Amino acid sequence: MNKLKIRNRLIKDKALLWGVCLLAALTAVPLIAILGEVLLRGYDQLSWSFFTEPTPTAYKAMKAIEAGEPIPGGIANGIIGTMIMLGMAIVVAVPVGILCGAYLAENSKRRFAQVVSYLSDLLQGTPSVIIGIITYIWVVVPMKGYSAIAGSVALCIMMLPLIIRSTEETLKILPASLKEAGLALGGNSARVMLRVQLPAAFGGIFTGVLLAISRVIGETAPLMFTALGCSFIRWSIDKPISAVPLLIWEFFNDPNLQELIWGASLFLLLFVLSLNLLSKILFEFYR
Repeated sequence: MNKLKIRNRLIKDKALLWGVCLLAALTAVPLIAILGEVLLRGYDQLSWSFFTEPTPTAYKAMKAIEAGEPIPGGIANGIIGTMIMLGMAIVVAVPVGILCGAYLAENSKRRFAQVVSYLSDLLQGTPSVIIGIITYIWVVVPMKGYSAIAGSVALCIMMLPLIIRSTEETLKILPASLKEAGLALGGNSARVMLRVQLPAAFGGIFTGVLLAISRVIGETAPLMFTALGCSFIRWSIDKPISAVPLLIWEFFNDPNLQELIWGASLFLLLFVLSLNLLSKILFEFYR
């Protein structure tokens, strides 16, 4: 009787294991299909000119298609615009997010901290298009024009909740003896936080920053309301500027440029994948 029960348990265990493996494989199918489709269609377009030349006009693309030649130009204007807006957003979002997360970790029981934590969670669940509309009202209308500044503000708002939450959770899991040792050596709370706790939590915080960047780098909706787009390389931050997600949307709407969708999508996909892999490596290294 006992042998029969053990046998039934082993059968159930193996059935459950195979069921979990099957479901895991099914969840990976869409990801593999997307990666394969983008890779097969986009790798031919990746070249030096694709990364160094701006987007071609519809007329040039049409002439190239009629002549049976590759579409000239690339996505340099989108890459530069993305990096400019992302850089400005990081400069503001990272210090503000880290300091806010540190405050929440140290004062989690205070009512103000609870309100800030709730608002941070609410902001994280806000659709990106809503953030784009709000940024349009706050920045674009007062400045009387679309700009890289407005785009960076939208990206900064989207990055903040992830950085705040990752900083708070990383600081909470640090051993209490670390802070006690710093205080015992004569340091005040602020000095211990800046010199001891934050450096000790660097791996988790940096991972959160990378994940925040990978989340916002592919956003299109907020940039449509703020940066608008530009067909040539622009370095001015107070003028409309392009971004890779905006270019993909523009390519989709222009039949003559639709072939460039795959190369731009592959670049964006590889960039996000690299950030996620880097975050995993850093998390394991500093754990």
